[in-house]
Amino acid sequence: MASSQLLNIILIATLAGFVLFRLYTVLGRRTGHERPPQDNYRLKPAEDAVGAHDNGKLTHAAPAERPSDPVASGLFDIGLADRSFDKDQFLKGARAAYEMILTAYAAGDRMTLKPLLSDEVFAAFESVMRRREEAVQKASLTLVGFNDVKVIAAVLKGSIAEITLAFGTQLISATTNAAGAVVEGDTKSVRDVTDVWTFTHDVRARDPNWTLVSTSSEPL
Repeated sequence: MASSQLLNIILIATLAGFVLFRLYTVLGRRTGHERPPQDNYRLKPAEDAVGAHDNGKLTHAAPAERPSDPVASGLFDIGLADRSFDKDQFLKGARAAYEMILTAYAAGDRMTLKPLLSDEVFAAFESVMRRREEAVQKASLTLVGFNDVKVIAAVLKGSIAEITLAFGTQLISATTNAAGAVVEGDTKSVRDVTDVWTFTHDVRARDPNWTLVSTSSEPL
């Protein structure tokens, strides 16, 4: 009886040891240097700043070279300072900001304009809006579409990124008096317009928004 119980204990201990060994080989030991679980599902580039394998050998990726073109060089610096910066996304946001600013300006919507403009630009827009209101005039604007939007200047000044864009657009704009008569522009005619606007952004700031700091054209 005693020998039978001893044999059972030995068998159970052997089985437990085998199970623990299998768990050890499958899970491994924690050393404090494990890759986070989500890294197992993260796509990685073929090469990175440390290096990549080529035919079983470790090679080092060449550092990115600064472009010789002034605009590309400025965008390069901004991208280095702000890793979240993406030119295509910036241009997409700039188009939206352009339409939002002009529409708000035509409507006299100061609340929308204030956070999008620098103090100087807001003061210039405010002056024209106030004169328009005093004259009991109303502005209307329709953005028909964009012909072209391109970066014509880019520079990083300390932590301040500065990008200048040329907006080639088609607009319908007019100003009417209290009687509804057109005093400026045309309510039906589509005209081609080129506006040159400069936006700035502090790359160290948590706020991702850009601010319009200058424009080469007079407000509508």
